[in-house]
Amino acid sequence: MRISRKSFIKNVGLSGLLGMVSWQQFIKAADADRISLIGEENKTLTFLFQGDSITSGGRSRNNDWNHVMGHGYAYLVASQLWYDYVNMGLMFYNRGVSGDKIKDLDARWEQDTLALKPDVISILIGVNDVESIIAKENTIENWRKTYENVLNRTKHSLPKTQIILCEPFVLPDNWTSEKTRAFEIVISEMQRVIRELAVKYDTMFVELQQHFNSAYKNSSKKYWVWDGIHPMPAGHELMARLWIGQVQKKIDF
Repeated sequence: MRISRKSFIKNVGLSGLLGMVSWQQFIKAADADRISLIGEENKTLTFLFQGDSITSGGRSRNNDWNHVMGHGYAYLVASQLWYDYVNMGLMFYNRGVSGDKIKDLDARWEQDTLALKPDVISILIGVNDVESIIAKENTIENWRKTYENVLNRTKHSLPKTQIILCEPFVLPDNWTSEKTRAFEIVISEMQRVIRELAVKYDTMFVELQQHFNSAYKNSSKKYWVWDGIHPMPAGHELMARLWIGQVQKKIDF
């Protein structure tokens, strides 16, 4: 079910979003009906972050909770919501894998996603596929088909699970003009595909490229994304705030 409502993020703007705004303040600002995912007494609400190294954030593969969420935007989202909602039964998992392409995500989807039966799945994938598409070893059409396969499997196995599609992005600084142009062409196509898939599968969508483009105007690109692909701490914080700002529009605890 798609929910129509005034965009809170558009109202506050990027500068408001970058202010010291808590999740609780976001919730208070929302005035439309949202989807409640708490329907059973004492049910844990589970969030799963999926993707590549940007999501992984150097996470560990053990039970050491000092490291299992990594050190990126997924960790920042989890720490904020765990702090604000101590008694709400929230659970967060990070299954991002460094170097993953969409085909890798598809290959491990059963074990690393469907088996966990999350209530909410957040996906950020794509930047590792860019070079293979530039080299014509893959195509944007095949990338889309594989992404759709992931979404179809999810909708079939977990029809009540809410899905969040995060936009792949780049912010190159000292790349050659040729590399910059080639990456931006493919990334823009991926962003178009993600927007279309968000509509087709009725998912939430987190726009990132435009906000990174706006953020560096008052600083530098390297302040936000150190190598053109991987965010700096401020970049991860920007992603976390944008993620929370979008999710709060539709999900009610």
